[in-house]
Amino acid sequence: MRARLLPLLIVLMAGVLLALGFPLGASVAAQEQQTVVIDRIDDTARFASLAQFVTARGTGSRVSTTDERRETLQQELSRYHEVYGIRAGVYFRDDAPMASAPANWALPEQGDVRDAFDEALLSRPGHDPAQVWPWERGRLVVASPVIRDGDVIAVVVTDSPTGQMRYKTLRGWLLIAAGEAAAMLVAVGAALRLTGWVLRPVRVLDATTHDIATGRLKSRVAPSGGPPELRRLARSFNEMADNVQDVLEQQRAFVADASHQLRNPLSALLLRIDLLALELPEDNAEIASVRTEGKRLAQVLDDLLDLALAEHAEADLRLIDVGALTAERADAWRPVADDKGVHLRHRTPAVTAWADPIALSSALDAVIDNALKFTPGGAEVGVTVTAEGRCSTIVVTDGGPGLTDEELARVGDRFWRSAQHQNIKGSGLGLSIARALLTPGGGRIAYARDEPGGLRVTVTLPRTRGE
Repeated sequence: MRARLLPLLIVLMAGVLLALGFPLGASVAAQEQQTVVIDRIDDTARFASLAQFVTARGTGSRVSTTDERRETLQQELSRYHEVYGIRAGVYFRDDAPMASAPANWALPEQGDVRDAFDEALLSRPGHDPAQVWPWERGRLVVASPVIRDGDVIAVVVTDSPTGQMRYKTLRGWLLIAAGEAAAMLVAVGAALRLTGWVLRPVRVLDATTHDIATGRLKSRVAPSGGPPELRRLARSFNEMADNVQDVLEQQRAFVADASHQLRNPLSALLLRIDLLALELPEDNAEIASVRTEGKRLAQVLDDLLDLALAEHAEADLRLIDVGALTAERADAWRPVADDKGVHLRHRTPAVTAWADPIALSSALDAVIDNALKFTPGGAEVGVTVTAEGRCSTIVVTDGGPGLTDEELARVGDRFWRSAQHQNIKGSGLGLSIARALLTPGGGRIAYARDEPGGLRVTVTLPRTRGE
């Protein structure tokens, strides 16, 4: 969840920073240009005040030396160009120069300088030139009219390079980028802390739920901070787990007590049936049927008691040799297999895993008994132990008729038996008991069809404690 939530927060924060950064960058560029424009306006206004009182006109582009005011203007323009590298000139309405620096700078026929000159002739100074961006190599043109007696007699034009302005703008952008990068790092750090604070209770709750789902019913959510809603959820979850555990304990206690209490009257009933049978012919079919059903009921009660004890027992996990224990249980069932004419083979190399040896032995007994029960004489039951990565597996295959896909989905349910196996002795609790014995220790049991026929039961055990 954190891997999905964190990128979303980072993208949102990056979007906010970019939404703030672009207008701020445009504002910095506009401010730098406005500063330059105001400075050029002041310069052109000063030159216009000097040119206002120049009355002499030169011939062509030559400057008259008889007009001191014009000479002063020329000197000011030349000094201005020398110091700042800005072209500046004062031109009469007919484009004739009053003074210019450099001296050979004349009005072009078209372009920004001509447009600014024409605007100034109409007494509309072009004080809002187009924005010059750092990647552009444009020039900044500002023009102001020279007015005498209410008439525009000339125009002052400055044509400035923009390299320094663009450099300042770029430097401002770099500072903004550095600030946004620092803000992004701070935001990412805050997002990490925030998601960790918010999701820590969720992770604890998820781990506890997994523990309970795998049979560790005493697991509870430990206090881990986080938002009040998640802390309240953790408390509610613990209360729910306590209630569920109490209900399960009551159910198990009821099953165990009922199984134990029914044993005595059932035993007395079977004894009376045996006494009654003494007065009947030995080949009486009804009394034999009653005896069979009574013994079957006794077996069901015994299995119910075993199931209740298996679900209630705590796992005593140890690192055991699964191969040796499996070989021992297979050899213990060999007389039953030989009596039925079933070939029981096992391949059990030395493989270790964490398991409760008593619970695993009982589970293997249930699985092997089930395999022998449904395997006809002359067929084979195989028991194989292997190690696969972080798990050890015990595979028991039989030579029985197998199950359909629908039946595989139900195998292992309590009291469930396939319709085609109703005439075979059993209570339908053996595999349920095996699963109940394996679950507290982290073991699993799975069922599949074996090829060419039969059932494949796979018992999986963790090789590392706590998995």
